[in-house]
Amino acid sequence: MKILCVSLGCDKNLVDTEMMLGLLNRDGHSFTDDEEQAEIIVINTCCFINDAKEESVNTILEMAERKKTGSCRALIVTGCMAQRYKQEILDEIPEVDAVLGTSTYDEISNVLKRVLGGETVSAFHDLDRLPEPEAERIITTGGYYAFLKIAEGCDKHCTYCIIPSLRGSYRSVPMERLVKEAEGLAAKGVRELILVAQETTLYGTDIYGRKMLPELLHRLAQISGIYWIRIQYCYPEEITDELIEAIKTEEKVCHYLDIPIQHASSQILKRMGRRTSQEDLREMIGKLRREIPDIALRTTMIAGFPGETNEDHQEVLEFIDEMEFERLGVFAYSAEEDTPAAAFPDQVPEEVKEERRDEIMELQQEIAFEKSESMVGRILDVMIEGKVADEAAYVGRTYMDAPNVDGYIFVNSGEIFMSGDFVRVKVTGASEYDLIGEVYDEFTE
Repeated sequence: MKILCVSLGCDKNLVDTEMMLGLLNRDGHSFTDDEEQAEIIVINTCCFINDAKEESVNTILEMAERKKTGSCRALIVTGCMAQRYKQEILDEIPEVDAVLGTSTYDEISNVLKRVLGGETVSAFHDLDRLPEPEAERIITTGGYYAFLKIAEGCDKHCTYCIIPSLRGSYRSVPMERLVKEAEGLAAKGVRELILVAQETTLYGTDIYGRKMLPELLHRLAQISGIYWIRIQYCYPEEITDELIEAIKTEEKVCHYLDIPIQHASSQILKRMGRRTSQEDLREMIGKLRREIPDIALRTTMIAGFPGETNEDHQEVLEFIDEMEFERLGVFAYSAEEDTPAAAFPDQVPEEVKEERRDEIMELQQEIAFEKSESMVGRILDVMIEGKVADEAAYVGRTYMDAPNVDGYIFVNSGEIFMSGDFVRVKVTGASEYDLIGEVYDEFTE
């Protein structure tokens, strides 16, 4: 069968999609990007915030039309929205033939067989089950970088977040399984591993009794063919001296850390159910800057959380101005049903949330431009991602840039490079979020 698989939401969801593709490929199915040709459509959904929920609903409805007008014989919905609204999806969108929960994606092959046999399927396992797909996943990121999901679920229970009820409690993927998966990815040509989880810093605590992310980094760094290892989603209160030391000493580990802090007002952090204060954040960021002077720090903020005063917002602006994050994203608070924060009485008006979000982004744009300008003259290793059409130039990323969320460097060169190649580049110019450079000399690993 020709299968179209649509992956929505985060990169952790993308890993699940790639696992499903591997299972379907093992069973002899082929894949298409053309929804007109697709005989089977699988949608891996997200519903983390309202915008994501709306995108998932619209995608399901759009693909449901293919059951009426195209060659589609089966429509299967998986992921977070399926987990949260399984019965509503089946009741309200009769074109949907199956829903799979977040801990059940490895049942995709069996579910497809049942659907083709005429069943309407609702497939859900215990939320704390850790799926074990027995097939090589199909990488959809271009082949030179891949996400490695090291854990599933979350135990933090922040007051604004629905993830624990959609993904279950925190459970680490055994280290041997991760190393084997990473070795397989390297054998396929993957050169950058991006470690993801709802929180990477707690890796191993549930199965080994202690934080094992540093040990995992040491193991992954030994794999031939891997050049960069990037860490995302580190909660600041869980960063240890041992982890900092591993980042410092392992040459393959990028001096880059994603630490989603969400706010800078201690009173709002407490209302969010976060386990840090502004003082704690200052201390950790200061330590990271001292220990790893060239580290690039990425964070995310929520604007307009319930109870946020103008004074709280000003605290955020002052904090960002002082900390000078290399990368920062901000979201207007989205009240999610069944979360404690949605029931808080002092909700901030939508227009105020958006104004505060925009103010934060304007400030960050200034900081980002100054940071970019300071890179002029530096010589950096760059991973080539592709060629600029009709120009003697390439687009690439430095160690400071994760794919899809950060900036790029545009490399002027008449040489021939392939996606995934590394080149050494001298930075010659800068814009708000991107750099410009030229090839400096030959790259040797």
